[in-house]
Amino acid sequence: MSTQITILALLTGLLTGALFRFLNIPIPAPPELPGVMGIIGIYVGYKIIDHFEVGVDFLELLGA
Repeated sequence: MSTQITILALLTGLLTGALFRFLNIPIPAPPELPGVMGIIGIYVGYKIIDHFEVGVDFLELLGA
């Protein structure tokens, strides 16, 4: 993971969030901490399964 890309992504998000607030537009993300924590939980859960290299190819099960 590139630190530079991570910092640029954070800055882009901060500027976008500031612009949305300045223009009084609702943000397309959960505006409360529990919603943000849910998104973080999804990411962490994904990375845990990826780390242990387990899983099922769901599309293969469907025959796609």
